[in-house]
Amino acid sequence: MNLENLKATRQSYGEKLAELGEENKDIVVLDADLSGATKTSIFAKKFPERFFDMGISEQDMMSTAAGLSTFGKIPFASSFAMFACGRAYDQIRNSIAYPHLNVKICASHAGITVGEDGASHQMLEDIGMMRGLANMYVMCTSDDLETKWAVEAITKIKEPVYLRLCRYATPQIYDENQKFEIGKGVQIGEGTDATVFATGVVVPEAIKAKEELEKQGINIRVVDMHTIKPIDEELIVKCAKETKKLISIEDHSVINGLGTAISDVLTEKYPCKLIKMGIKDRYGKSGPAKELLKYFKLTAEDIIDVVKNS
Repeated sequence: MNLENLKATRQSYGEKLAELGEENKDIVVLDADLSGATKTSIFAKKFPERFFDMGISEQDMMSTAAGLSTFGKIPFASSFAMFACGRAYDQIRNSIAYPHLNVKICASHAGITVGEDGASHQMLEDIGMMRGLANMYVMCTSDDLETKWAVEAITKIKEPVYLRLCRYATPQIYDENQKFEIGKGVQIGEGTDATVFATGVVVPEAIKAKEELEKQGINIRVVDMHTIKPIDEELIVKCAKETKKLISIEDHSVINGLGTAISDVLTEKYPCKLIKMGIKDRYGKSGPAKELLKYFKLTAEDIIDVVKNS
């Protein structure tokens, strides 16, 4: 990992969206009065005629995006995850997912790593809400390049997509040689002592834990599950067969998030124990993102403790 090259996935999203706007004139972008924070402002400056600030009106934004998609446009609708999912769930369900429309919901500021904005803005339920919708793809990326690959990839599929983005800056994990495919997790390492399935901002923490454990003679593998729906069932079962322990970690509730999605696969395909690390059925707190990761036990040190002592 390049620990000196830190970038928030919301920034990567904004940059790639503007780049794709040059290539694909059907891309249109909608925002709910938060373009500076979601970074759709980058697209807005280049293509003001294809950018729509809907104001503080998330339900209207989702319905408008649905309508634009029926005319062959590829709408990207952005707001904070709390507002994109929480305020507009009915419109997402009935106007986007149910009619199977080609709308990309790219929601930023998810998880406790929103930080000082506090529990009211720390969306911990969005993966569960979106993966429960038929027809909806659910993704959560971990670094700059992976986010840019994901944004490009979702423009090429005519499916409703929920892409989870974060405020917290993460280090660069991948280089240009990494293969990226929707629905296929990325396995990092071949260790057999444990598998740590991670998504989003905690993927770097899992990699740090892997590197430290190697010094102690414990060899684990990390799986970056950037796509939570459709999830990579084949890779999950492979890791379950090849490693002694299975752990999931996410900046999300342990209820109906990544861990639950993995458990669903294991229950049907290869029953075994999965230890779920995440937010334990509670709301977040206000504080610096790094301190909150420590408080909720989502750091590399916490992963090491679980691998060694569970």
